[in-house]
Amino acid sequence: MKTVRGMKIVSDDETQLHSLDELMRVFGSAKRYAFNRLLEGRNAKEIIKHLPHQFRLNKRYAEDAVLLAQSLISSQRELLPMRLEDVQAKIEKTAKKIDEYQYGRKTPKNVDLPTCLGGLRQRLEKLKAKEAELKRHLDQRMIPRVIFGGKQNFCKRLKGKITNEEWKDLRSNQLYARGDKSKKGNLNIRLLYDDNTYECYVEIANPLGQQESKTAPRLRFPVSVPEKYEEEIINLVMGEQVGVNAKGKPIINYQPYTVEIKRKNGEYYIHLIYEEEVYGRELTYDEPIQAERIAGMDINIDRIAVSIVSKQGNFLQSKVFYCHELEYVRANKRNNIVGETVRDVYDWLLQENVGAVVIENIQLRQQHDTDKRFNRFTHNFKKKKLTDTIIRRGMRLGFRIKKVNPAYTSVIGRFKYRKKYGLSVHESAALVIGRRGLGYRERLPKELIHIIKTKVKRHLVAVLGSMEESYKQSKSGTKQRQYLGRMLKKIENFKEEHEWSLWNVLHKCCWLNQDQIQLKEV
Repeated sequence: MKTVRGMKIVSDDETQLHSLDELMRVFGSAKRYAFNRLLEGRNAKEIIKHLPHQFRLNKRYAEDAVLLAQSLISSQRELLPMRLEDVQAKIEKTAKKIDEYQYGRKTPKNVDLPTCLGGLRQRLEKLKAKEAELKRHLDQRMIPRVIFGGKQNFCKRLKGKITNEEWKDLRSNQLYARGDKSKKGNLNIRLLYDDNTYECYVEIANPLGQQESKTAPRLRFPVSVPEKYEEEIINLVMGEQVGVNAKGKPIINYQPYTVEIKRKNGEYYIHLIYEEEVYGRELTYDEPIQAERIAGMDINIDRIAVSIVSKQGNFLQSKVFYCHELEYVRANKRNNIVGETVRDVYDWLLQENVGAVVIENIQLRQQHDTDKRFNRFTHNFKKKKLTDTIIRRGMRLGFRIKKVNPAYTSVIGRFKYRKKYGLSVHESAALVIGRRGLGYRERLPKELIHIIKTKVKRHLVAVLGSMEESYKQSKSGTKQRQYLGRMLKKIENFKEEHEWSLWNVLHKCCWLNQDQIQLKEV
C-alpha cells in the first residue's frame, strides 16, 4: 500500500537554497520539453538520451522527467471520455430547462422569461462548442492543452496580477526522484538520520554543479519531521540489517522510497512515498467474507453510520459517528476531522470483534446544472477522503475490506428495515450494505409488492392521463411519457424484472411520512 509522509526543509543557507531553486527550474524545463516531444510522437528512450546533454541532468533525473510527462499525458487521455460525458449531460440538462421554460412547466425566479431563455441558449451554444472540441480530441487521439503552472495562475499573469518571475516560479517548483533499492533507497534525493545529533537531513544530487570527471556535489538540508511519524521514517531510511558479509561488515537491506520536493510560498516541502506493509487486504466483489461479524458503513458528509451484522446477515447493533464540521471547515482541519472520526470507528469495531468492513463503491460526479452552491458543496465534499481513510486504516489494522455497488441501499433500508429495527435512515442503509457484502439479495416484501401493483400503478396511469396535449408534444413531455411507460411495464412483468427495478419504482413514486407510505409527484 502506497503511503505518503510530509516533511519540511528548515534551512537559512541562501546559497544552497538558490542552487535548489536552479535545479528545480532546470528539472521543470526538462519535464515540459519531454512532454512536448512525447506529444510530437518522439520515442521516450531517445528523449531520455537527449535530456542530459541539453539540460545538464544525470540519467536518472532525465528518466524521472520523462516519467512525469508520460503520466500527465496518460491521465489526460483517461479523463477525456469523462469530461465529454459531463459536457453531454450538461447539454441534456440545459436543453430540458429550455423546453420546460418555453412550455410553462417552470418560471424563472430572478429574471424575466426572455432573459432567462437567452442565457440558457448562450450556455447551450458554449457547451456544444466544448463537446465538438472534446470529440475532435478523442477522434484524433489528442489531449486538451495543458498549462504548466495552472490555468488560474496563467489568467492572473495575463491580467498582470502576478509578475513574470512569480509565474516562472509556479511553473518550476517541483523536483522528483524515484526510489531504488540498490542505491540505499534513493540515489538522487536521499534522506539521512544522524545518530549523534538525532536530526534528519536530505541530500540532493546537484548535477548542475558537477565538474568534469567528478561526481555531482550534493546539497544538504536539515529536515523537520512530524513527531508522530519520526520513528516510522527513521526505520525506513536507516534500513534493516539482514546479516554480515565475509569481512564481518553488516549487510543492510534498504527499502526504496520516492521523494518529491515542492516549493510553495517560499517554503520547501518534502513528500516521502513508499510501499507500506499491511496486514489486511481489499477483497474482490465475488470473494466471500470469512468473518463472524461484519460491519456495513454508510458514509455521508456529516456522519458515518455503522451497522454490525452476523455472517448469516442478521442485524446485531449499530452506531453513528458524527463529523458535522466537515461541511464548513478548511481543508487541513477537514483532514484532521476525517482521521479522528475514522479512528473512533475502528476503535469501536475492534471492541466489538468485527473482522471485515463493507463500504460503498461510490463516485461523486458533478451536478449537471447551473447551481453554483451545490458545485462548491461537492467540491469540498470529503466522501472520497473518508472512504480512502477507512480503507487505509482498516488494512493497517488487519481488516478485510470489501466494496459493493451502492444502488438503492438507502431506499431498501428506509422501506424494509428502518421500522423493523427502529433505525435511522443511514443506519438501515449501512445494514443493507453489510448484507450486500455477504451476497444477500434484497427482495421486496409482499406488502410492498401489493402497494406497487395497486396504488402505484393507478397513480402512474392517472399521471399519464392528466398530461396536457401541448406538453405531450414537447421533448420533455415525450421523454416523461416513455419513462412512465417503462415503469408500468416493469410493474406488469415484475416477476421477470431484477429486484432493483421494483425498488427504483418504489423510490420514484413513494415516500415515507411517519412510517406511512404515501405517493409523490412523478
